[in-house]
Amino acid sequence: MIRFEHVFKRYPERGEALTNISFEMKVGEMAFLTGHSGAGKSTLLRLIGLLERPSRGQILVNGRNLATLPRRQIPYHRRQVGMIFQDHRLLPDRSIFDNVALPLVVTGLGQKEVGRRVRAALDQVGLLKRERATPVALSGGEQQRVGIARAIVGRPPVLLADEPTGNLDPDLSREIFELFERFQYVGVTLLIATHDLALVNSMQHRTFTLDDGRLLNDTGRW
Repeated sequence: MIRFEHVFKRYPERGEALTNISFEMKVGEMAFLTGHSGAGKSTLLRLIGLLERPSRGQILVNGRNLATLPRRQIPYHRRQVGMIFQDHRLLPDRSIFDNVALPLVVTGLGQKEVGRRVRAALDQVGLLKRERATPVALSGGEQQRVGIARAIVGRPPVLLADEPTGNLDPDLSREIFELFERFQYVGVTLLIATHDLALVNSMQHRTFTLDDGRLLNDTGRW
């Protein structure tokens, strides 16, 4: 599902962000991405989401080589990769329903199907009864669940999360990670960048550790 083959990412202003990264994740696998701030976690996720391209090497997602993917196919690829961020990036003047619906509206999906999918996504994250609320009326944990609903509403086979629980307390963080596990059980491939090593260790999923842009450890490699 996701394969990195000797991937490098270099920025002119700050040098090498990723150096010779190679790994493979299978369909339906859930893994954590750990490492200090600046280790390259966000950069790696951005490469998978094609928000950036590698400087060298190959990245394959669902059989597609992202390094050579034509520009016109980038929007299609991004619809196959759900992305969740620490700051939620919700529109404060829109309802929860409208925030989750946005990716579907952009693609031109019909109103009836939009409603069906949005409510299904909100139901999965336990917020179906809050669809008419605005983000300011929700707690931090609820706002993060809205971000997750928005990421899954298009039913992407790949889900990426960049520090999704950075602003949440330990109990809420575990709830969010257990929610991710439910998506894994239905075949979604998940890669989650996090600093919460205690929670990562307690959940016993595969873990990648980055250090200054290099893959220092991969618990799935034997």
